Amino acid sequence: MTSEEIIAKGKDVVRIEANAVTGLQESIDKNFVNAVDTILNCKGRVVLTGMGKSGLIARKIVATLNSTGTPAIYMHPTDALHGDLGMVRSDDVVIVLSKSGTTEEIVSLVTLIKRLKAPVIGMVSDLNSKLAKEVDIVLHIPIKEEACPHDLAPTASTTASLVMGDALSVVLLEKRGFTAEDFAMLHPGGSLGKRLSLKVEEIMIKGADIPMVNTSTPLKDAIIEITSKRLGVTSVVNDNGILVGIITDGDLRRLLERTLDIKDLKAADIMTKNPKVIARSILASRALQMMENYKITSLIVADENRVPKGIVHLHDLVNLGLKIR
Repeated sequence: MTSEEIIAKGKDVVRIEANAVTGLQESIDKNFVNAVDTILNCKGRVVLTGMGKSGLIARKIVATLNSTGTPAIYMHPTDALHGDLGMVRSDDVVIVLSKSGTTEEIVSLVTLIKRLKAPVIGMVSDLNSKLAKEVDIVLHIPIKEEACPHDLAPTASTTASLVMGDALSVVLLEKRGFTAEDFAMLHPGGSLGKRLSLKVEEIMIKGADIPMVNTSTPLKDAIIEITSKRLGVTSVVNDNGILVGIITDGDLRRLLERTLDIKDLKAADIMTKNPKVIARSILASRALQMMENYKITSLIVADENRVPKGIVHLHDLVNLGLKIR
């Protein structure tokens, strides 16, 4: 194949699979509503099964359901026929994936599941197949052609089945009122979990380590405070301990560009008034977003009276693996 032919074939595969996904919109109908309601009313788990490539897609749908608040497990059809069917109970819902709807193991399995009186939802392409006639609810996966040139290898059909699984998962998520906080509980690890659950108070610098001077503090002592706390910044408070300003190393550089005579200057003479602050209960990811928006590297953590309780620095947030969305 020439380079042009390779590019053309690649685009053709994308076109075929995109058409398969677009065609699913016609399948989001009353049967889809019934499938959602059946799963919502299920007191047990959602059991997914499928052979070969359909089985791989079923496993991915299981992962998506579990991560969005719908308990789910995968059951291999052959293993189910040799004992694993014992994992299914009448209060479960079983979702069966099969393009043809004629796979022997799948058809046999559905007959056995129905004896257990568990509702069965089928994702199938052929509405005239035995499987489509046996299941309680059909989610039609209309496939005109696979991307495989021989129309054999599951490609467009598995992509469409995966998208149908995503559609179910997202609708169920919204129907359950599943929140970002709920999502965080199920994803505690990695940057995603941190972004969704880590709060400012858990990572802020506090106590004696907070860089802080009074408005009347000589500027040379404020510079020592900035240097010793190693954050490139210090908060400035009044006699009542209320935050009134902030001095950064950038402020100092700009001052020294104007004059070297700083012996009579006080912190109040150079500070930036009314600095941005954040509450300790806010998510750390929000602190990172504020720093990005305002082009700053530090945020003072203050209470409702603007009394400093801590400070968070950009480098600490980045080192934790947090990212701007």
